[in-house]
Amino acid sequence: MRWTRGVSVWPVGLVGGLRFEGPRVQDGRVVGFHTAWEPNRPFPVDMAGFAVALPLLLAKPNAQFDATAPRGHLESSLLSHLVDPKDLEPRAANCTRVLVWHTRTEKPKMKQEEQLQRQGRGSDPAMEV
Repeated sequence: MRWTRGVSVWPVGLVGGLRFEGPRVQDGRVVGFHTAWEPNRPFPVDMAGFAVALPLLLAKPNAQFDATAPRGHLESSLLSHLVDPKDLEPRAANCTRVLVWHTRTEKPKMKQEEQLQRQGRGSDPAMEV
């Protein structure tokens, strides 16, 4: 995070009914997102999956979370004022490592993961979660 120049992103474990959810990276650039819930959101990223450099935030004083944004679109409401998706900075070894998790004191519900696996689009089993 400390080297973020604009907006950096990384995978988040045990979120959205998946083993992990986060950016798909190719040649060091974010090319899409591994997500099951509303994948067409402008920025289908979890709140715990991004950081914004303070100079960028200060340079764009009108950028803010939209409290009236639909459920799951709060992240997009901020990020769309700050960065173009093609300029996201992948972290966590090009988004190949999960270093942040949603934790609960119950067994994770993996319904979305199971559904994606049936479609042949499950989470990368090589990713340690």
